[in-house]
Amino acid sequence: MTSFEPELWVDSPRAAIAFYARAFVATVLHQVGDGDDLVAQLAVGEARFWVSNCDGRVRLSPRATGGATGRVLVCVEDPDAVAARAVAAGATELAPVSDEHGWRLGRITDPAGHEWEVGRPLGEWPPA
Repeated sequence: MTSFEPELWVDSPRAAIAFYARAFVATVLHQVGDGDDLVAQLAVGEARFWVSNCDGRVRLSPRATGGATGRVLVCVEDPDAVAARAVAAGATELAPVSDEHGWRLGRITDPAGHEWEVGRPLGEWPPA
């Protein structure tokens, strides 16, 4: 089995986990630690990712660096509804959901500063 499971470094893991639960209906699969000194594995459908606290020296949150260093794409059946739910949960809309490059796609920044694309291909993917 091969999969990618990104780890997002945040200042407040508990707040981030609560946001992802509201915005993406994420569930916690595994969690260790206390308070905000923790690491957790979350799932959105079949997709998995990790959230952990940043130590401020080697692992920096987007807030510490003044901006995100990457973007995570979450593929969902209804990007319009998920992006709207994320904004209602506290995300900032960077680009409204629209059709572009063969995708129905929108962009948000979560409260921790991580950028996300929320979308789905409009047809067969990858294109022939």
